[in-house]
Amino acid sequence: MQRSIAVWLLACCVLVFAMVVVGGVTRLTNSGLSIVEWQPIIGTLPPLSQSDWEVVFEKYHQTPQYKKVNQGMSLDEFKGIFWWEYFHRLLGRGIGLAFFIPFVYFVARKGIDLRLGLKLAGIFLLGGLQGAMGWYMVKSGLVDNPHVSQYRLTAHLGLAFIIYAAMLWVALGLLFPKGSLHGDERLQSLRRFSRGLTTLIFVMILSGGFVAGIRAGLAYNTFPLMNGQFIPTDIFVLEPWYRNFFDNMATVQFNHRMIAWMLAFLVPLFWFRSRKLPLPPSTRLACNLLIIMLAVQISLGIATLLLVVPLHLAAAHQGGAVLLFTAALWVSHRLR
Repeated sequence: MQRSIAVWLLACCVLVFAMVVVGGVTRLTNSGLSIVEWQPIIGTLPPLSQSDWEVVFEKYHQTPQYKKVNQGMSLDEFKGIFWWEYFHRLLGRGIGLAFFIPFVYFVARKGIDLRLGLKLAGIFLLGGLQGAMGWYMVKSGLVDNPHVSQYRLTAHLGLAFIIYAAMLWVALGLLFPKGSLHGDERLQSLRRFSRGLTTLIFVMILSGGFVAGIRAGLAYNTFPLMNGQFIPTDIFVLEPWYRNFFDNMATVQFNHRMIAWMLAFLVPLFWFRSRKLPLPPSTRLACNLLIIMLAVQISLGIATLLLVVPLHLAAAHQGGAVLLFTAALWVSHRLR
């Protein structure tokens, strides 16, 4: 039954991956503020009649986004953004059910011991918190500013990755219950290196949340320099100084680039060091996939920037972040 539980958790990981990509598209199409109420149960049903649509559209008329950005939008145009946000929320509810129902089944079959049960219950609670965080984020764009807070968006994104990592780690632990490696200080060093890389990739994902939150990808659309400069002159124009790291397009994008440059140096170094050790084939494969995914992700990021954030590339870049994080987690787990 341990393998069945692992397969279930991996299936939930696939759903979270889809959720992250759909969430990215929802943000990129400015659809996230189209539903102005949080109704976890009643909101499962979309508008079913013309009068229902008119009621929902009238509520949207009261939002800052409609008044300041989409004034005069037709009902058909509104439906275009409504469906993305609706599908995003529906997928979130679906993930909750996909996690909760099998969890109850496995508990009833006595396939989950206390330790594993506590881990899974914690993940379920994180999922509930994620739903609340999503609404907390949306609320920030329904008051005065027609855009959600970049702080809340980044917290929402980061929590999604934490939930994904928790499910993946538990699933890998069930599939590979014992560490397969015992070695010298070089292996211990490589293990620490992999954990550091995983942490840095997560930090880069958070920095990407701030890039998305203030639309920093729409500025400095050149590479490798930022409009002819390695360090933009307006990197510290805001006061107090620390606001630049969260509110200044130049600084936020510069930070994201610098983390990517660090990974572009560190991941190949890690890969070369791993080649010098007698690793099992599965661990070697994980190391190879890590460097491949980094190359793919950096390429997607550069293309997204140069082409000024086209929808398909930006969504692929967000999905690529999940796959790169997955590769890093897999490497860390195999090096236990």
